[in-house]
Amino acid sequence: MFHNLILKEGAFVVSDAHYSHLRPQLLDFLKAIHSKNLQPTQLIFMGDIFDTLFGGIPYTQIINEEAITLLNEISLEIELIYLEGNHDFNLKNIFPHAKIIPISQQPLACGFGEKKILFAHGDFGSDTGYKIYTSLIRNPFVLFFLRVLNFISNNMILKKLDVYLSKKNDCKEFVGFREFIAKRVSGKYLCNYFIEGHFHQNKTLAFENFSYINLGAFACNQRYFIVKSSKEVELQEENIFFKDK
Repeated sequence: MFHNLILKEGAFVVSDAHYSHLRPQLLDFLKAIHSKNLQPTQLIFMGDIFDTLFGGIPYTQIINEEAITLLNEISLEIELIYLEGNHDFNLKNIFPHAKIIPISQQPLACGFGEKKILFAHGDFGSDTGYKIYTSLIRNPFVLFFLRVLNFISNNMILKKLDVYLSKKNDCKEFVGFREFIAKRVSGKYLCNYFIEGHFHQNKTLAFENFSYINLGAFACNQRYFIVKSSKEVELQEENIFFKDK
């Protein structure tokens, strides 16, 4: 467990890139950081950065090899705090130089001056059915079975999953979002800011005890955020636009 983590001014905060060969935009973003065309002071990855990256399933590392290599080289020079999501988990051995935050340690507390910030991917504290699901997909025996099944099928299972996930609409509006979030977090946490991904809404909500920020998904339009203020948490939205090749 990591203690006394500090959010730095100039940090880049990225959520829900859902990187795959069908959605490769994250690769250009990582190359820009690797070449120092973009120079964050710190990287905060909010989960679901990859569409399928499961520690213990080698095929998911093979198909993401270039992005993984770039991130590992970047994390030698820039602090990388990586909150695991529901599409990318069991990552400790894949990113040995990063601070990996599993779902069991979320929300993650960070300091920012005198402010307390909580970060979470967004799939913690769900109903019982979802908790059982998240436990099962991280279970080493289940992952071993999936690895064997995928090998026998010549990677057909994960290839079909990849195609299915690429067709999901990651940019739709969540109707009734404020009411949903209020039930999840309002009055339950002591902090100044609560920052999540997962829901892809790009909205800030004011509650009695803190400000809640739900980040927009990088997958929608290459949106990421920069921590800009030294007094309050101000996330400046940025976009990377890539020319068609």
